[in-house]
Amino acid sequence: MITDGPPSLPPVDPGLLAELDAVVPGGVRARASDRLAYAHDASHYLLTPQAVVTPRDAGQLAALLRTGHPLSFRSGGTSLSGQASTSGVVVDTRRNFRRIDVLDDGARVRVQPGATVRQVNTRLARHGRKLGPDPASESACTIGGVVANNSSGMSCGITANTYRTLESAVLVLPSGTMINTADRDADDRLRLTEPELYRGLDRLRDRVRGNRDSVQLIAEQYSIKNTMGYGLNSFIDHDRPVDILLHLVIGSEGTLAFVAEATFRTVPAHPEVATGLLIFDHLALATGALPVLVDSGPVSIELLDATSLRVAQRDPQATADLLALAVTEQAALLVEYAEPDADALRSRVADGLAVMAELPLAKPAELSSDAKRRGDLWHIRKGLFATIAGNRAPGTTALLEDIAVPVPSLLETCEQLTKLFAGYGYDDSVIFGHARDGNIHFMLSERLGDRDHLRRYAEFTEELVDLVLAQHGTLKAEHGTGRIMAPYVRRQFGDELYQVMVEIKRLCDPRSILNPGILINDDPFVHLTHLKTAPEVEEEVDRCVECGYCEPVCPSRDLTLTPRQRIVLRREQARAEALGDHELAAELRREYDYDGLDTCAADGMCATACPVLIDTGQLVKRLRAEQAPAPARTAWSAAARGWDAGSRLGGFALSVARRAPAGAVTRVNQLGRALLGTDTVPLWQPDLPGGGRSRRPYPTREPEAVYLPACIQTLFGPERGFAAGDGIGVSEALLTLCTRAGVEIVVPDGIAGLCCGTPWKSKGLLDGWSAMRDRVRPIVDAASGPARLPVISDASSCSEGFRTLLGEEGVEVLDAVDFVADRVLPLLTIKRRLGSLALHPTCSSTQHGGNPALLAIGRAIADEVVVPDAWACCGFAGDRGLLHPELTASATRAEAAELGTRHFDAYASVNRTCELALTRATHHPYRHLLELLDEATRP
Repeated sequence: MITDGPPSLPPVDPGLLAELDAVVPGGVRARASDRLAYAHDASHYLLTPQAVVTPRDAGQLAALLRTGHPLSFRSGGTSLSGQASTSGVVVDTRRNFRRIDVLDDGARVRVQPGATVRQVNTRLARHGRKLGPDPASESACTIGGVVANNSSGMSCGITANTYRTLESAVLVLPSGTMINTADRDADDRLRLTEPELYRGLDRLRDRVRGNRDSVQLIAEQYSIKNTMGYGLNSFIDHDRPVDILLHLVIGSEGTLAFVAEATFRTVPAHPEVATGLLIFDHLALATGALPVLVDSGPVSIELLDATSLRVAQRDPQATADLLALAVTEQAALLVEYAEPDADALRSRVADGLAVMAELPLAKPAELSSDAKRRGDLWHIRKGLFATIAGNRAPGTTALLEDIAVPVPSLLETCEQLTKLFAGYGYDDSVIFGHARDGNIHFMLSERLGDRDHLRRYAEFTEELVDLVLAQHGTLKAEHGTGRIMAPYVRRQFGDELYQVMVEIKRLCDPRSILNPGILINDDPFVHLTHLKTAPEVEEEVDRCVECGYCEPVCPSRDLTLTPRQRIVLRREQARAEALGDHELAAELRREYDYDGLDTCAADGMCATACPVLIDTGQLVKRLRAEQAPAPARTAWSAAARGWDAGSRLGGFALSVARRAPAGAVTRVNQLGRALLGTDTVPLWQPDLPGGGRSRRPYPTREPEAVYLPACIQTLFGPERGFAAGDGIGVSEALLTLCTRAGVEIVVPDGIAGLCCGTPWKSKGLLDGWSAMRDRVRPIVDAASGPARLPVISDASSCSEGFRTLLGEEGVEVLDAVDFVADRVLPLLTIKRRLGSLALHPTCSSTQHGGNPALLAIGRAIADEVVVPDAWACCGFAGDRGLLHPELTASATRAEAAELGTRHFDAYASVNRTCELALTRATHHPYRHLLELLDEATRP
């Protein structure tokens, strides 16, 4: 029986909060939910901050530093070594630090720390360039972390990593001093503003260079990837203290300075690529082939050991040739070549295949440029994490570690590591990684909350350290020192160079306020404290590894919570109950109602980014259903049975509201929301359109498809056309286009009462959803007849809803855009073209793979089609945008800002509610893409 115990969340000093708020007004959060949400990152450590502060700019951040309170910077939260966890103050450097400036036609790029690698590379792609560092977490990791961890990746090695490609940075020192290292007088400014630091760096440079043993050890250590401790090669590679400081900050994990802005030299992004998986009978044969393969010029060589291959065979997406492999002791090398043009690639592939023909391969080598085949091959490598993490035992933590050794030592290191796994009972622990660089990763699962298991992990770690250092390797190649390897920095570098590192920290941060305890820590057991456990909470999300890959695609990420935070707060509720802190559990539940449930779009985009395919929206829908009062469930079930009248009534109400005095409508609406709740009564705003037309049957003699117009067209009328008068709406546009092309589709009898079921599914109201399913199926069957015609709908989210509703029947459901692009567009003649078109894909079109059809139609009618770099789900999400318009405003802010920099001839999307959201955000009229196609093909 659980009894009341001590509070599981330490209280916060009100004086601290007041001081922080004085520096960053309105930017300080210290609710239980805020603190616990930011206690979690991708590592297996858990420390609860006292507050979360979101500065507006570098000036506010400098003022924060001057307060002298311990600070830790958090941006993407994807680091694995514990370097972003703190019991002090977390500074959110992602939300307001996302600017990207492409310079010199892409040869350089200036970036703030909150932009992700993918966002930067998206901007650079049109120039044929990319960042040198290419971490596997590029979709979620941010530039702040890339600099702080000296990120590298699969292709860049040690020649194009952060250390080698960072040109300059704006540094905010712990004193609050700002230094732009690109300024011509930067060294003089450092000398004048920070004289002790300047003299100290000058002195340390001479000390390091004057010690022959230090110089030799540094040369050895940095001949391979190495992110242990501070980058002491800075003292060898650079002379001026300001340049030494800049390069010491790289890989310093937020312990020396804040990087407010970073300017990189970029590298070519070669578009022509070929990939192959080479199978060897033994690991020794694979590692023995590395020298000649490296000489053939690949951009990547990835190693997979026998256990990796066996684990990959369990993946549902495993290829037929992988499944056919009887794995015993084999190993594989995934090899990829990239060149600027097709001719160069053909030559490179020919040379590569000639080299491979001489290798002792288990089967002949093949190199493919086919996108699907290449994707399948890379999935073997990248899917390992998902397969192991998704199938780990409940309550265990997935640990992903990395080391590097000289390439000649790779074989022995892998063999000894495999023996360690066996000796400690770590079954299914895989070895994979960047073989070209001697950089390997390994994964294991451990139950960190169990004392015996923790002892096993500690003893394994000690033997691992002995193994790697005996091979003259590094204990951290890419993931950073953090907490996990801080106790071993002295052992790797020796007393002399460790003392140099201690002095670096003292000179830069004499008060030790930046990320204290990270990277430099004399506690021999720091890596075994503050460990995070993973309590079982909900089946939908228990396999979450808290990696944070979901966060950049979440519509509510800048408003309330991200999917990762929604999951961890459910875990924290369970933890509080287990500790007997029922007051905290109740507080977390109260805050979760709005943060976790009301403002979740439940759009499924998190599943597209999640390595273990979690759709947090499914959890939210179930929780919404559990909290729905009985009258609401009854009302929604009744609505399913009378949807014709309900949808027409909604459209009629909007038309009346549009004609009535806005002030009167607003007062009535606000009263209803006050009485019944903001999550029950939608917010009416004057920019909402009037109601649309009722849906009617449309019989044809030889239909090719059954057309189910979305009921949202009845609720919301069309946007104004670009000619005079109102637009015709997507339903009429689609029927007109099909008639024009000679393609017959049928709208069945009873259409007015049908719906895709999403209004019920999104709220978890399965009774109403089932009632609608039972209404839809017989009508579709009758209209389709024995031909089993495909079903099409004209709103992307509704098409997705019908797929779910009709899935068990085996009915093919297409979005109208897909149908038109494939069947109708080739039969049409474009009579007039737009000069430019801004196009907003939807979360549904993205998830079902419909964006190529979207672009095909867009390019058919416009000379220039632009999908904004800042495109994201609009967050309208059915009625979420009406109930909580702040969600949509937050989700569309970046996209609207980008679109505001220029004018387009037209603006389009493929879902009526998304069109409403973008019209509101940009103040430009968004219409369905098929309406524009109709206008472009009119006689």
